[in-house]
Amino acid sequence: MIKVCKFGGTSMADAKAFAQVKSIINSEASRRYIVVSAPGKRNKQDIKITDTLYATFEELKATGKIDKNFSLIRERFTDLVKDLGLDMDIEKILDQTEVQIIENKSADFTASRGEYLSAMVMAKYLGFEFVDAADLVRFDSRGNLSLDYTDDKVRQKLDGVEKAVIPGFYGKDYEGNIKTFSRGGSDITGSIIARGVQADLYENWTDVSGFLVCDPRIVPEAKVIKQVTYKELRELAYMGASVLHPEAIFPVMKNKIMINIKNTFKPSEPGTMIVPNEKYELCSDSVVTGIAGKKDFTVIFIEKSMMNAEVGFIRKVLSVLEHYGLCVEHLPSGVDTLSVVVASDQLKDGILSDVVNEIRENVSPDYVHVIENISLIATVGHGMNRRVGTAAKLFAALAKENINLRMIDQGSSELNIIIGVENSDYEKCISAIYKAFN
Repeated sequence: MIKVCKFGGTSMADAKAFAQVKSIINSEASRRYIVVSAPGKRNKQDIKITDTLYATFEELKATGKIDKNFSLIRERFTDLVKDLGLDMDIEKILDQTEVQIIENKSADFTASRGEYLSAMVMAKYLGFEFVDAADLVRFDSRGNLSLDYTDDKVRQKLDGVEKAVIPGFYGKDYEGNIKTFSRGGSDITGSIIARGVQADLYENWTDVSGFLVCDPRIVPEAKVIKQVTYKELRELAYMGASVLHPEAIFPVMKNKIMINIKNTFKPSEPGTMIVPNEKYELCSDSVVTGIAGKKDFTVIFIEKSMMNAEVGFIRKVLSVLEHYGLCVEHLPSGVDTLSVVVASDQLKDGILSDVVNEIRENVSPDYVHVIENISLIATVGHGMNRRVGTAAKLFAALAKENINLRMIDQGSSELNIIIGVENSDYEKCISAIYKAFN
């Protein structure tokens, strides 16, 4: 059996966390390939290494030097190596890194050094081989992950390597320069390695015991989700659930590799298992898997008689949005109505007014109305399409709390129900849905 393990920033924060990670890895021989993040915060007042590295790059741009911020990086890693009692010339490695940051003058290269240094130290601590992500992960000319090429590189480089530590978060672009994923991208690296070595399981270790049914800041008693499918996770991640990077499931989906979200500091807890549809075990009481949402959307409501008979109507509306480079979240529609839902932060500086005016010019609607300060909330679950009355139960719970629904949208897969409510009702709405199904 082969397991790939990714450890997040909190799991790499200090020597005590490193020791905990080592005990987890050594407890199972199947944990062979380890992907690590840069050290995170040691306490609430602390600064993440990656944030310090971005500040280092800003200092380099402004002054041509990195003395102020890189001294914090140097102190953090020299203290870590000392506390771990490692026989390792970390000063030499840090000296080389400092020179490379100044020479490269690249934000991506600078930010990537947190994971690089973290993996170097962890490899030494475990006695594993260090394999640089720059030798494995490839991006194409458009900046997208070149997955097939990366697969080949992973197989080639890790063939015959029994145990290795690999830095997350970055790879190389088509010109050979270091390129990073978006923040949280070490999750993607772990998924890439799991796919490349054909792992039996990808364990993603963090500081929480899996996905919760909803935000614990809203519902403190929210339960841990025991299992969730790839599709359910995509819906929840899109709507704001943030334990795992939303793009991390794509590399493993085709190979149907399961992902286990685990807590580094409570390793005995089962966490959340992310599985393909055919491995999902539907419990008798499993109706709703999770509830997630986002605030601050704007709805442009368009009404026109005989809209359904007008060829190209929706295309003309969407062409206006495309002209302004706007992403559309949802398009609920009726026979004579169409609602366009857009994130409000895209409509600043007079763009909303321009968009509405151009829609009027393009399609000559009978009526256009703008509704602002809307929250979208997704209720997601495999059991929803098998249980009669799920939607009725949800809407009854909201009616009981006197919450006014401004929008309803259900996908054809019947995997979710998305509703729109006033921002002021967001927390109350999530709480009401949770209580109705738990």
